[in-house]
Amino acid sequence: MRSLLVSLASLFLVSAASTAFAASITDAEYMAAMEAMHHDDTPNATPMTVPAPSQPVSGSDVVYATVGGKSVKGYLVRPTAAKGPLPGIIVIHEWWGLNDNIRKTADRLAGEGYEALAVDLYNGQSATTPDDATKYMKAVMADKDSAKDNLKQAYAYLHDHEHATKTGVIGWCFGGGWSLQTALLFPDKLDAAVMYYGQPVTDVATLKTLKMPLIGFFGEKDQGITVADVTAFQAALKEAGVNAEIHEYPDAGHAFANSSGKNYQAAAATDSWDRTVKFFAKYLH
Repeated sequence: MRSLLVSLASLFLVSAASTAFAASITDAEYMAAMEAMHHDDTPNATPMTVPAPSQPVSGSDVVYATVGGKSVKGYLVRPTAAKGPLPGIIVIHEWWGLNDNIRKTADRLAGEGYEALAVDLYNGQSATTPDDATKYMKAVMADKDSAKDNLKQAYAYLHDHEHATKTGVIGWCFGGGWSLQTALLFPDKLDAAVMYYGQPVTDVATLKTLKMPLIGFFGEKDQGITVADVTAFQAALKEAGVNAEIHEYPDAGHAFANSSGKNYQAAAATDSWDRTVKFFAKYLH
C-alpha cells in the first residue's frame, strides 16, 4: 500500500497556479467509467460479509427530507444502549443505492458510537443490475440541485432534529464523490469527511473553502478514478491548504471495499476501514 499524508508528503505540483487543476474528470467521463467498472458486477452477497457492529445497535427507516414535494426515507441507526445526543455521520450509498450492504455498513458505524443516517439519493430505488444503477445515477447527475437539497436536509436532520454533537460524512463510489460534495456544501460546519474512490475535485479555489479534515481511499488499479486523477487531487488539496490524507492501494481496483461486489479486496477494505474508524474517533468524539 502506498499511503500519502498530503499535509506532510512532498508532492509534485502540476503548477503553482490554481487553474492548473481545473481539468478534473468530467461527469460524462466519470459516468462512462462507472458503467465500465461495474459492467459485469452485481450487488450479491459473498462469503466476505460485512462484520457485525462492535456493540448492539438499533435502526429504523425515517423521513429525513422532502425533495420536490416527495418525502425521502433514510436509515437511521445508533447504539442501542446510548442515551442522549451522539456524533452523527451522513452515510452516502454507492451507485447501487441504499441497499442492505449500506444499511449493514451504517450499523457498523453506529457500533463505533455514532448515530448514522444512511441517505437515499435514488428516490426509494436500489439497483440489482448495472443498467438500473446507471439509470439511477444519471438521473441524480442530471439534477444535482435536488441531490444537494437532499443532503442539506440530511445534515439538518442530524444537527437540528437529533442534536448531533459533531457531524461527519462518508460515501463510496458514486457516494464518495457526493461525500466530497457534501463537505463543499458545509465547508465550515462538518467536522470530518471520508471518501472512497469517488469523483475528485481539483479546482484549488473550490477546495480552499474546506475547513474540516478529509481522508480518501483509492485503488491504483481503478480505471475510473486513475492514479493520475488521484495525484492531481492530492496536489490540489495540498495547494488549497486542506488537512487531507490520501491512501492508495496497489492491488485494489474500484469498489474494493464493497463486500457484496465482485471487486472486493480484503486487505485494502480492512485497512481502509481501520483508518476510517480511527479518523472519525479523532475528529468526531
